[in-house]
Order: sequence, then structure tokens, then C-alpha cells
Amino acid sequence: TEEKPYKCMEKHQRTHTGEKPFKCMECGKDFSDNGKLRNINGLTQGRNQFKCMECGKSFCFNAHLRTHQRIHTGEKPHKCMECGKSFSDNGQLTKHQRTHTGEKPYKCMECGKSFSLSGHLNIHQRTHTGEKPFKCMECGKSFSQSGHLNIHKQTHTGEKPFKCMECGKSFSDNGQLRKHLRTHTGEKPFKCLECGKSFSFNPTLRTHQRTHTGEKPFKCMECGKSFSDNGNLRKHQRTHTGEKPFKCMECGKSFSRSGHLNIHKQTHTGEKPFKCMQCGKSFSDNGNLRRHQQTHAGEKPFTCMECGKSFRQNGHLRNISRNTGEKLFKCMDCGRSSSQSGTLDLCQQTQTKAKPYKYQESRQRFSPNGSSKSTDSRTERTLVLETL
Repeated sequence: TEEKPYKCMEKHQRTHTGEKPFKCMECGKDFSDNGKLRNINGLTQGRNQFKCMECGKSFCFNAHLRTHQRIHTGEKPHKCMECGKSFSDNGQLTKHQRTHTGEKPYKCMECGKSFSLSGHLNIHQRTHTGEKPFKCMECGKSFSQSGHLNIHKQTHTGEKPFKCMECGKSFSDNGQLRKHLRTHTGEKPFKCLECGKSFSFNPTLRTHQRTHTGEKPFKCMECGKSFSDNGNLRKHQRTHTGEKPFKCMECGKSFSRSGHLNIHKQTHTGEKPFKCMQCGKSFSDNGNLRRHQQTHAGEKPFTCMECGKSFRQNGHLRNISRNTGEKLFKCMDCGRSSSQSGTLDLCQQTQTKAKPYKYQESRQRFSPNGSSKSTDSRTERTLVLETL
């Protein structure tokens, strides 16, 4: 008949969609077709006759009981030939093997995206339907996944049941703990196929891959500057908002970045965790260590565009203005210029106070390091401030 092949197709499609519309009222198990459900009802005659002596849980089939008992015994007889990982039942092994084969048999009929597990497809389909069946009884917030609800509940209780045996840090869910453990083990399972570099976390890999593609999808609405990851965009936006959310509990000083706060804290503790392997000198932050290491390497990355001279530090390059006569600092009140910001500050005081200083122009010879010598032919027009 026309009906039979249509019904067969309908059953077959459930192997792709993962749909299991038939539920056993006795044990709660779901099935993809009614025949399998009838078989269970016929075999058990409405009873869960196989009971676990360890915990009292009952099952419709003896095979299900045997699989369950492995939770108590720790037995994992099903081994992956690819990586050696073992599982308590064959179904878990089959699902795991798809991580090696890349097989994704469950396809979304809405957008075409495929998944390796039927449960992942079911969760994904809620992004189309907007369904959030898991509701928090405390605050009414709803979630598309039960796991997300369980994690959320801990924001009310403050519970962090997953503890790291290595350092004692606790987490609200097991996934966060597993990620944290990589900081101790050094495991980096996510590898860039472009350059071979490995990462501990998949989001870090995705951000890294943008260094190869040049993609910068995160754009600042204030100035139009784009960034490869959202974290850098948020940090940048603070330059517009002036927000400084990281506060020192010792002195009350605030910072726009947590890293800047951590460096600042060392001014209170005196801690200098960054040590030069060359000479043993220690520094409070990694930037100062890197600058110091240039003294050993002889590296001079900062070059003056005017005279070609190179310097180890950018501050030394700025100081070249004192040797060349370049006037970087200008007084907005009187229009006079100076190569030093300190001289400008004194100048501005004369505009706002009783003018205890007077100006005098002089021509004086300078050596490249800024001290007065007659050996250098270059001269500078300077501001000399004398007291009245």
C-alpha cells in the first residue's frame, strides 16, 4: 500500500532527527517507534522486575540492570580502539567514536546543521522554537537546557560542589572544573591546523585562527575600530567610557584592566615574580622584564625617524627631542614651546598665579645625553625660568 512505505520513511527519519515520541509510563524511557514501546510493555507486563540490590533502582530489562550496575562496580568493558578510552556500555562507545570519525547523523530540518548526538540536535532545535522548558523556581528564569538551569541554581545557593584536588579551587559545574584542570596538566587538546599551535580551550583556538584569517568581527560603535575577540573590544571601550572596574582594596586606586591592577598590587606587597634568567634581577611585571632583557640582547627596537638613532626604550626615544631641539610641549596660554613637559608645567603656573618667574632666551650647547658640554655643535632654544 501507499501507507506502509510512508510510515517506514517516517520511522527512518527519526534516526536522523533523534525524535522519540513514545514514552513508557512505567519507567519513563522514550522510544522512536510504538512497536518498541509495546515490546517493553508486553515483556514487563507493567512491572519493573529487575531491581538493583545496591541502590534499589528498578529496570524493565535485565540488560539495562547489568549496564546500570557498572556504575557501582566501575567496570568499563567497551574500549575505543582509536584512543583507548573505555565505557560502561556500547552505546556510549558508539557516541564517542563519532569524535574520531566526524560522523554527524542527526540533521536539523530547519537549517541543515548536523550533530553527532540526538540530544545535541534536540537542544539545538530550541534555538529555532525559542523553547525554554527548564524554569528556576527561585526567580522564574527559564533555560533551554537542564544543565544550564542546574548551574544557574547555584547562583542562589552559592554552592560550588566541584573541587580541584590540585589547588583546592571550587566550581559550580563539572565542565568548569575540567577546563580548570588543564591549567595544572598543561593539556592543550585544541590544535590550529594552519600553524600547529595548540590551546587549552576551543574559544582561544577560534580567536587565534583569526590571526591567520585577519578576521576582526567585533567593532567599536564609538570609533569604528575592530577587534578579533570580544574581550579586547570590551577593554577598548573603556577608553571611551573611562570605566575602571578593577579596584585596589589596599589604597582604593582603580584600573581599567585586571592585569594593570595585578601589577599595581605588587607595589604594596613588594612582590617581583618576573626574574631575568641572565642576571637574576627581578621585576614586578613582565613588561619591565622584557625591557630589561634588551640590555642583554643589545636590542634597540625604537628608532628616531629624524636622525636614525635607535634606543632600547620608547621613553629614551622621546628624550631625543631634548637633543635635537624638537619642541613637543606647547603652552596653550602664551604659545611658547618646550622639549620637556616639566618646563611647560612651570610655564602654565606663571599664567595662573602672581607670575613669580620671568622668561629669558638662551643659547646653550648640549651633548646627546642632555648634559651641558661644548663638544656638541647642536644648539637648542630653551626656556629658562628665573625667580624675580
